[in-house]
Amino acid sequence: MSKSLRLSEKWFRRGLWLVAFLFAWFLTGLGSTVVGDLPQVEQVRTLHDFMDPQRTPALQQTIQNAGRAADDAKAALDQAQLRHQTAQASNRAARETFSNWLATRQVTQKPEQDSELIARTKELDALRQAERDALAAVEQQQQAALDARQARDRAQDELRTLEDAARGEYQAAQQAQELRVFGYRLALTLPLLASAGWLFKKHRKGASWPFVWGFIFFALFAFFVELVPYLPSYGGYVRYIVGIVLTVVGGRYAIAALQRYLERQKQVEALPDNQRRQGMDYDLAQARLAKNVCPGCERTVDLKDGKTDFCPHCGLCLFDHCGSCNTRKSAFARYCFACGTSAKGESVSVEAGAT
Repeated sequence: MSKSLRLSEKWFRRGLWLVAFLFAWFLTGLGSTVVGDLPQVEQVRTLHDFMDPQRTPALQQTIQNAGRAADDAKAALDQAQLRHQTAQASNRAARETFSNWLATRQVTQKPEQDSELIARTKELDALRQAERDALAAVEQQQQAALDARQARDRAQDELRTLEDAARGEYQAAQQAQELRVFGYRLALTLPLLASAGWLFKKHRKGASWPFVWGFIFFALFAFFVELVPYLPSYGGYVRYIVGIVLTVVGGRYAIAALQRYLERQKQVEALPDNQRRQGMDYDLAQARLAKNVCPGCERTVDLKDGKTDFCPHCGLCLFDHCGSCNTRKSAFARYCFACGTSAKGESVSVEAGAT
């Protein structure tokens, strides 16, 4: 078709197509923003929304308190273990000193040192008691840490039980919410697709065709790109069902359209030759002839031999002769390319030109 257009008309059409794509791009950006923000109309719900509203906060507080108690017990245990180690070291050093002193006394056998022996023994007893007290403190902090961990574990187990009990209801609510949001998106995009179909049928060749095509591109993108990723998938059933429905609807429409097209072609091919050619689009006919295709039945015809004047499939006249100079020319040409005579009522048949 572009070969039969004027040079300026070609560039104007390219500019208008650019307008159509820009219009579609801006509409698509707006549509993507709207579709992306649609989930905000629904309140975002979490698993905790479906758990016991009284028991859950108590368990969470218990877990938090037990965690703090375990941390405090751990810090206190570290201090108690350090004190225990210090007491052990002091007791061990005192015992070594006492053993050395006792060995010296046994050698010297001085009775006046008996009082010092008693004092040193009491000092060792005090150190042993301090070591035992430190060990008791360590054991006490270990018990406190163990109690805190066990309390936290019990609370966590009970909280997990509540979560497991609420998970089924939460998932059902989440699926219902996804379906509602999908319904919002479908309610937005389906009318756009219907409007695009109506515009394609009624106004695609009108004066405002760039905006019509821009809206059509936007509607197709909104439905097949923006909507399809949000198809809810419940084990794949919804996604496959929607795909089956779209395939069946689209297939039936394509079959019906093909049958209507074939019936219409049969009716057109039954019309007289002049009437058939008058009902054809000039640019479309020229484009098909340039591709060696019959403008009437759209079948391939060998036009390179320079002898084929009629379509061998439907009998449509493709070439005739100028009524003024008898030059063989396209039957769809408006003027003779040899002499410039108008083709309206001036052409002669192939047989007349041959005589």
